[in-house]
Amino acid sequence: MIHKRYTVEDGSVRTQKRNRPAVSVRTGWQKGVLAATVLLVTAMMTPSFGQLKSGMTDDNAIQSSVPPIKLATLDSSIVFEPDTGVAAKTGYASMRIPALVRTNKGNLLAFCEGRVGTSSDWAEMDLLLRRSLDGGKSWQPAQIVAPRGQGPTSNATPIVSKDGTIHLLYQRDYAHLFYTKSTDEGKTWSAAVDITATVDKIKNVYAWNVLAPGPGHGIQLKNGRLIAAIWLAASPIVKPKRKHGPSCVATIYSDDLGKSWKMGKIVADNSNAIKNPNESMLVELADGRVMINMRTGSDKHQRAVAYSPDGISDWSHPVFAAELFDPICMAGFIKMLPPKRLRRVAGKFSPGKSWLLFSNPDSRNIKGYPRRQLTLKLSLDNGQHWPVTQLLQNGPAGYSDLATDGRGNIYCLYETNTKAKGWNYSLVLKKISIRPAKK
Repeated sequence: MIHKRYTVEDGSVRTQKRNRPAVSVRTGWQKGVLAATVLLVTAMMTPSFGQLKSGMTDDNAIQSSVPPIKLATLDSSIVFEPDTGVAAKTGYASMRIPALVRTNKGNLLAFCEGRVGTSSDWAEMDLLLRRSLDGGKSWQPAQIVAPRGQGPTSNATPIVSKDGTIHLLYQRDYAHLFYTKSTDEGKTWSAAVDITATVDKIKNVYAWNVLAPGPGHGIQLKNGRLIAAIWLAASPIVKPKRKHGPSCVATIYSDDLGKSWKMGKIVADNSNAIKNPNESMLVELADGRVMINMRTGSDKHQRAVAYSPDGISDWSHPVFAAELFDPICMAGFIKMLPPKRLRRVAGKFSPGKSWLLFSNPDSRNIKGYPRRQLTLKLSLDNGQHWPVTQLLQNGPAGYSDLATDGRGNIYCLYETNTKAKGWNYSLVLKKISIRPAKK
């Protein structure tokens, strides 16, 4: 019973009686649980400060992170296969290190190394090319672009320029850099020119004794510059074979369509944070910046990225891309133009930003991180997030390179096993379509 005293208008004091409301008695821990429950429910129902500030609700946030896009594999073809049995001892025991470009006329050029007698990086090799005139459905016979001799001949790095020329960088013996070009869709090639002197000029900064461009395609920037990644190593030993580390990554470029070449600044050097950066690829973003995506030997098992205003200087400090797992393997990386049927999606989900594609073995859930599970990923926001993925090869898969046709078709040339096992790879091309997802 509650007794409430109050004063009336005539000044007298009166007492009002009423029953006490029922109140349950709670212990201290019960009160704590109740308070925590109230806070949790409130937090779940209340937009975050960042969402309130931008006008984004939770539903919109979820919707925006999953664009209505899907990747679908259309078809595939075997491009290169190794010899087997006795023939492999003198023939091509392994077909490795893919490079792929689509010419201005729509033809596909697929490069690889025909490794003689063994899959070793130090084997004798022919640098091979096959051409497809029908989008990868069929392939013309293999031709030798650079014949074996003087040690390994490898790391094809083709660049297609606006005038239709196919420029090609490659290395011999991990010590000499060569340049050649084709003006007839890869049918014939100019005499190769040794441009190692270009790389020698930075020995006062980095005392390298191993070099290799790419591998995989390079690019031409909007201003006409031809540019590709190159990695260098300062091997502590020279016999019997030089090591590929410690290493660093830089760029090599030409501002006169291949007549002369120059070295850019070092992007990343071996350190505790970024261990042995090497095989890398470049894209030019919509805002003109050049982005590099690097393989490293770091324990984080993530790709490293950095940015430059011109591709040759003022590189940002490399950081790891948390969504891009790396089993320590070369990867495909390319910018693509959204097809017409997805322009509205691009305008809604990524206005003013570049669409990027990335391919590599995503074996994060397999013990030991083997080169398996080749996966294609799509980013709609300059590589900040990768919400769209497609498994391309459920099994052994290694290096890969990418090309696109501007109509929503993607081509991936990659290493896998079709005849032999282990490092005795074949190269397969898969065609993938990007299309609206059904609601």
